[in-house]
Amino acid sequence: MSLLHINYTSQALGSQSNLHVILPETEKPFRVVYQLHGASGDYSDWVRQSNIQRYAEERGLMIVMPSGANSGYVDAHGGHANYEQHILECVHFIDYTFSTIDSPAGRGIGGLSMGGYGAMKLGLKYPELFGSIASHSGSLDMAAFFQVDSDRHIQDLLTDIFGPELPAEEDCFLLATKPGPKPAIYFDCGDEDFLLEHNRRFTAHLRQLGLDHEYHEHPGGHTWDYWDQHVVEALDFHCTH
Repeated sequence: MSLLHINYTSQALGSQSNLHVILPETEKPFRVVYQLHGASGDYSDWVRQSNIQRYAEERGLMIVMPSGANSGYVDAHGGHANYEQHILECVHFIDYTFSTIDSPAGRGIGGLSMGGYGAMKLGLKYPELFGSIASHSGSLDMAAFFQVDSDRHIQDLLTDIFGPELPAEEDCFLLATKPGPKPAIYFDCGDEDFLLEHNRRFTAHLRQLGLDHEYHEHPGGHTWDYWDQHVVEALDFHCTH
Protein backbone atom coordinates (compact mmCIF):
# COMPACT_ATOMS: atom_id res chain seq x y z
CA MET A 1 0.00 0.00 0.00
CA SER A 2 1.37 3.39 -1.04
CA LEU A 3 0.27 6.94 -0.22
CA LEU A 4 0.93 9.31 -3.11
CA HIS A 5 0.87 13.11 -3.06
CA ILE A 6 0.21 14.39 -6.56
CA ASN A 7 0.44 18.00 -7.73
CA TYR A 8 -0.99 18.61 -11.18
CA THR A 9 -2.37 21.36 -13.39
CA SER A 10 -6.15 21.66 -13.25
CA GLN A 11 -7.63 23.10 -16.42
CA ALA A 12 -10.98 23.56 -14.65
CA LEU A 13 -9.45 25.69 -11.89
CA GLY A 14 -6.77 27.33 -14.02
CA SER A 15 -4.19 26.56 -11.35
CA GLN A 16 -2.20 23.82 -9.68
CA SER A 17 -4.16 21.39 -7.53
CA ASN A 18 -3.33 18.56 -5.14
CA LEU A 19 -4.43 14.98 -4.65
CA HIS A 20 -3.75 12.26 -2.14
CA VAL A 21 -4.03 8.76 -3.58
CA ILE A 22 -3.99 5.53 -1.59
CA LEU A 23 -2.71 2.86 -3.99
CA PRO A 24 -3.38 -0.77 -3.05
CA GLU A 25 -1.05 -3.70 -3.57
CA THR A 26 -3.67 -5.75 -5.40
CA GLU A 27 -4.10 -7.02 -8.91
CA LYS A 28 -4.87 -4.37 -11.49
CA PRO A 29 -7.15 -2.81 -12.59
CA PHE A 30 -8.09 -1.01 -9.35
CA ARG A 31 -11.55 -0.29 -7.94
CA VAL A 32 -11.55 3.44 -7.07
CA VAL A 33 -13.42 5.48 -4.47
CA TYR A 34 -13.30 9.29 -4.67
CA GLN A 35 -13.42 10.60 -1.10
CA LEU A 36 -14.40 14.26 -0.65
CA HIS A 37 -13.55 16.48 2.34
CA GLY A 38 -15.83 18.90 4.18
CA ALA A 39 -15.95 22.69 4.43
CA SER A 40 -12.79 24.37 5.74
CA GLY A 41 -10.87 21.18 4.97
CA ASP A 42 -8.59 20.02 2.18
CA TYR A 43 -7.40 16.94 0.30
CA SER A 44 -5.27 15.80 3.27
CA ASP A 45 -8.12 15.61 5.81
CA TRP A 46 -9.06 11.96 5.40
CA VAL A 47 -5.43 10.83 5.68
CA ARG A 48 -4.63 13.07 8.67
CA GLN A 49 -7.86 12.66 10.63
CA SER A 50 -8.91 9.06 10.01
CA ASN A 51 -7.56 5.56 9.51
CA ILE A 52 -8.73 5.40 5.92
CA GLN A 53 -5.34 4.21 4.66
CA ARG A 54 -5.56 1.07 6.79
CA TYR A 55 -9.21 0.54 5.90
CA ALA A 56 -8.42 0.85 2.19
CA GLU A 57 -5.54 -1.60 2.49
CA GLU A 58 -7.77 -4.17 4.18
CA ARG A 59 -10.25 -3.91 1.29
CA GLY A 60 -7.84 -3.52 -1.63
CA LEU A 61 -9.37 -0.18 -2.62
CA MET A 62 -7.73 2.75 -4.38
CA ILE A 63 -8.84 5.97 -2.65
CA VAL A 64 -8.55 9.34 -4.41
CA MET A 65 -8.85 12.47 -2.26
CA PRO A 66 -9.07 15.66 -4.35
CA SER A 67 -9.12 19.31 -3.33
CA GLY A 68 -12.52 20.98 -3.03
CA ALA A 69 -11.87 24.22 -1.08
CA ASN A 70 -15.14 25.70 0.24
CA SER A 71 -16.78 25.15 -3.13
CA GLY A 72 -19.67 22.78 -2.47
CA TYR A 73 -18.12 20.86 -5.38
CA VAL A 74 -20.03 22.98 -7.87
CA ASP A 75 -19.12 25.30 -10.71
CA ALA A 76 -19.47 28.49 -8.71
CA HIS A 77 -21.68 31.43 -9.56
CA GLY A 78 -19.80 33.61 -12.07
CA GLY A 79 -17.60 30.70 -13.13
CA HIS A 80 -14.61 31.73 -11.02
CA ALA A 81 -14.05 28.31 -9.42
CA ASN A 82 -15.29 25.31 -11.40
CA TYR A 83 -14.99 22.56 -8.82
CA GLU A 84 -17.58 20.24 -10.35
CA GLN A 85 -15.55 20.20 -13.55
CA HIS A 86 -12.45 19.79 -11.41
CA ILE A 87 -13.77 16.52 -9.94
CA LEU A 88 -14.75 15.27 -13.41
CA GLU A 89 -11.29 16.03 -14.82
CA CYS A 90 -9.80 14.34 -11.78
CA VAL A 91 -11.63 11.14 -12.75
CA HIS A 92 -10.21 11.41 -16.27
CA PHE A 93 -6.71 12.11 -14.89
CA ILE A 94 -6.80 9.08 -12.57
CA ASP A 95 -8.09 6.75 -15.30
CA TYR A 96 -5.41 8.03 -17.67
CA THR A 97 -2.59 7.75 -15.13
CA PHE A 98 -3.42 4.47 -13.36
CA SER A 99 -4.83 1.08 -14.26
CA THR A 100 -8.41 1.45 -13.03
CA ILE A 101 -11.77 -0.14 -13.70
CA ASP A 102 -13.00 2.54 -16.11
CA SER A 103 -16.73 2.06 -15.55
CA PRO A 104 -19.36 2.83 -12.90
CA ALA A 105 -19.01 -0.74 -11.65
CA GLY A 106 -15.50 0.08 -10.45
CA ARG A 107 -15.94 3.68 -9.35
CA GLY A 108 -17.63 5.11 -6.24
CA ILE A 109 -17.81 8.54 -4.63
CA GLY A 110 -18.17 9.47 -0.96
CA GLY A 111 -17.56 12.26 1.50
CA LEU A 112 -18.50 14.00 4.71
CA SER A 113 -20.57 17.12 5.43
CA MET A 114 -20.04 19.43 2.42
CA GLY A 115 -18.29 16.48 0.78
CA GLY A 116 -21.29 14.30 1.57
CA TYR A 117 -23.45 16.75 -0.34
CA GLY A 118 -20.89 16.84 -3.15
CA ALA A 119 -20.79 13.05 -3.37
CA MET A 120 -24.58 12.73 -3.44
CA LYS A 121 -24.98 15.53 -5.97
CA LEU A 122 -22.23 14.34 -8.32
CA GLY A 123 -23.26 10.70 -8.05
CA LEU A 124 -26.89 11.46 -8.91
CA LYS A 125 -25.88 13.82 -11.71
CA TYR A 126 -23.34 11.47 -13.31
CA PRO A 127 -24.54 7.85 -12.96
CA GLU A 128 -22.51 7.02 -16.07
CA LEU A 129 -19.39 7.70 -13.98
CA PHE A 130 -20.22 6.57 -10.43
CA GLY A 131 -21.80 3.27 -9.51
CA SER A 132 -22.09 3.96 -5.77
CA ILE A 133 -22.54 6.94 -3.45
CA ALA A 134 -21.78 7.18 0.28
CA SER A 135 -22.44 10.31 2.34
CA HIS A 136 -21.65 10.91 6.01
CA SER A 137 -23.42 13.79 7.80
CA GLY A 138 -24.16 15.37 4.44
CA SER A 139 -25.73 18.80 3.98
CA LEU A 140 -28.20 17.12 1.63
CA ASP A 141 -31.06 19.64 1.88
CA MET A 142 -28.97 22.56 0.63
CA ALA A 143 -32.10 24.54 -0.30
CA ALA A 144 -33.00 24.77 3.41
CA PHE A 145 -30.04 27.08 3.98
CA PHE A 146 -31.59 29.67 1.63
CA GLN A 147 -34.67 30.11 3.80
CA VAL A 148 -35.23 33.47 5.49
CA ASP A 149 -34.55 32.22 9.02
CA SER A 150 -31.26 30.49 8.12
CA ASP A 151 -27.88 31.52 9.50
CA ARG A 152 -26.75 34.69 7.71
CA HIS A 153 -23.09 33.67 7.56
CA ILE A 154 -24.01 30.37 5.86
CA GLN A 155 -26.34 32.20 3.47
CA ASP A 156 -23.56 34.60 2.44
CA LEU A 157 -21.16 31.70 1.84
CA LEU A 158 -23.70 29.77 -0.23
CA THR A 159 -24.69 32.85 -2.23
CA ASP A 160 -21.05 33.21 -3.25
CA ILE A 161 -21.05 29.57 -4.36
CA PHE A 162 -24.50 29.16 -5.91
CA GLY A 163 -25.86 32.64 -6.54
CA PRO A 164 -29.00 34.10 -4.92
CA GLU A 165 -30.83 30.75 -4.86
CA LEU A 166 -29.98 27.08 -5.18
CA PRO A 167 -29.97 26.08 -8.87
CA ALA A 168 -32.15 23.09 -9.71
CA GLU A 169 -29.15 21.19 -11.09
CA GLU A 170 -27.43 21.41 -7.68
CA ASP A 171 -30.44 20.22 -5.63
CA CYS A 172 -30.10 16.60 -4.49
CA PHE A 173 -33.88 16.36 -3.97
CA LEU A 174 -34.57 17.31 -7.59
CA LEU A 175 -31.71 15.24 -8.98
CA ALA A 176 -33.18 12.17 -7.29
CA THR A 177 -36.35 12.61 -9.37
CA LYS A 178 -34.51 12.44 -12.70
CA PRO A 179 -35.56 9.45 -14.81
CA GLY A 180 -33.03 6.75 -15.55
CA PRO A 181 -30.67 4.51 -13.58
CA LYS A 182 -29.19 5.64 -10.29
CA PRO A 183 -26.03 4.63 -8.44
CA ALA A 184 -26.37 2.54 -5.30
CA ILE A 185 -26.99 5.02 -2.45
CA TYR A 186 -25.78 4.85 1.14
CA PHE A 187 -25.83 7.63 3.74
CA ASP A 188 -25.66 8.00 7.49
CA CYS A 189 -25.76 10.68 10.16
CA GLY A 190 -25.13 11.01 13.89
CA ASP A 191 -28.10 11.45 16.18
CA GLU A 192 -26.48 14.57 17.67
CA ASP A 193 -25.47 16.09 14.32
CA PHE A 194 -26.84 19.51 13.33
CA LEU A 195 -27.50 18.09 9.84
CA LEU A 196 -29.62 15.19 11.09
CA GLU A 197 -32.89 16.67 9.81
CA HIS A 198 -31.33 17.14 6.34
CA ASN A 199 -30.68 13.43 6.20
CA ARG A 200 -34.06 12.46 7.60
CA ARG A 201 -35.83 14.61 5.02
CA PHE A 202 -33.74 13.09 2.24
CA THR A 203 -34.41 9.49 3.20
CA ALA A 204 -38.13 10.30 3.45
CA HIS A 205 -37.94 11.85 -0.03
CA LEU A 206 -36.22 8.78 -1.49
CA ARG A 207 -38.78 6.47 0.12
CA GLN A 208 -41.58 8.55 -1.38
CA LEU A 209 -39.94 8.21 -4.79
CA GLY A 210 -39.57 4.46 -4.29
CA LEU A 211 -35.80 4.80 -4.79
CA ASP A 212 -33.74 2.05 -3.17
CA HIS A 213 -31.15 3.29 -0.71
CA GLU A 214 -29.52 2.48 2.62
CA TYR A 215 -29.75 5.02 5.46
CA HIS A 216 -28.50 4.71 9.04
CA GLU A 217 -28.44 6.85 12.17
CA HIS A 218 -25.77 6.20 14.79
CA PRO A 219 -24.80 7.76 18.12
CA GLY A 220 -22.51 10.74 17.64
CA GLY A 221 -22.11 14.21 16.26
CA HIS A 222 -20.34 16.12 13.51
CA THR A 223 -16.90 14.79 14.43
CA TRP A 224 -13.95 12.86 13.07
CA ASP A 225 -14.50 10.17 15.69
CA TYR A 226 -17.90 9.53 14.10
CA TRP A 227 -16.64 9.61 10.49
CA ASP A 228 -13.64 7.39 11.20
CA GLN A 229 -15.90 4.83 12.83
CA HIS A 230 -18.46 4.71 10.01
CA VAL A 231 -16.39 5.19 6.86
CA VAL A 232 -15.60 1.47 7.05
CA GLU A 233 -19.29 0.73 6.44
CA ALA A 234 -19.28 3.07 3.46
CA LEU A 235 -16.17 1.44 1.98
CA ASP A 236 -17.79 -1.98 2.37
CA PHE A 237 -20.85 -0.61 0.58
CA HIS A 238 -18.71 0.55 -2.34
CA CYS A 239 -17.05 -2.87 -2.50
CA THR A 240 -20.36 -4.69 -2.82
CA HIS A 241 -22.23 -2.37 -5.22
